[in-house]
Amino acid sequence: MNVLVGADIGGTKLALRVETPDGTVRVDTEVPATGWEATPVDRAARWLLGRVAPVLPAGDGIAALGVGAQGCDTQEHCARLAAAFERLGVPTTVVNDAALLVPAAGLEHGVGVIAGTGSIAVGEDADGTVLFAGGWGWVLGDEGSAPALVRDATRAALAAYDTDRRDDGLLSALLAHFRVPDAPGLARAVNDRPDTDHWGPAAPAVFRAATAGSPLALGVVDEAAAQLCALVTRLRARGAVGGTVVAAGGVVLGQPLLAGRLRARLGAAHPDLTLRLLEVPPVAGAVALARTRHRAA
Repeated sequence: MNVLVGADIGGTKLALRVETPDGTVRVDTEVPATGWEATPVDRAARWLLGRVAPVLPAGDGIAALGVGAQGCDTQEHCARLAAAFERLGVPTTVVNDAALLVPAAGLEHGVGVIAGTGSIAVGEDADGTVLFAGGWGWVLGDEGSAPALVRDATRAALAAYDTDRRDDGLLSALLAHFRVPDAPGLARAVNDRPDTDHWGPAAPAVFRAATAGSPLALGVVDEAAAQLCALVTRLRARGAVGGTVVAAGGVVLGQPLLAGRLRARLGAAHPDLTLRLLEVPPVAGAVALARTRHRAA
């Protein structure tokens, strides 16, 4: 049987879904995304197909493939990667992973916002041109992502310490997470391993401090929401269409405080927009892209 395959390639995991053309799910699984790089495109295509092959039911072939990939941050890059799959004999549509959110929600138009390991917003203008905002990596931005929240919280806590302000709960939450005794130890713990795997897991500590009433932590969360809202504002200024912002990613879905602050920020800046938290896996959007590509073949 020829099947439809959807792939959602994020910062830490690869979600794969295999469906029959009539919509029956045959495979729904996740594997580590270790080794994923969006360039060079020929290598990237082989990397993904090498992980799809083991999960395909025996005897099945790929009728079409839909891919949402972290690192495909321009329309041109997505087109080049799709062409690499086509050269390997697989009809394929490729988008940035944030662009899976709108089709996964069953919508034709809207803005997708991811806040998880990284952050980015994606939309389309009336001509179908894909628009991106953010996605520059947590060192330069990625506000609302787990590592960026920890970065900003650490800065806030250390700045307060430098001015002899009493710990309002944020510093102690970070000290407990990193298992260090004091502010200098926190600075060393964070600086010695400046990578997402080390910083990201500390994000829940920031939210615990915020929920407990830390003004510093609440400020960090509110600023993250403001920056995510700003991504949407940039896209709308460039012509993004649709009345819904579809949000996904482990941070915004797992932390109601951030989702609530984002909803409030969007409501103030764009009263005509509705925020929808994605209730299905984004890989469902990848399968929808594969289905559309199959029908066009």
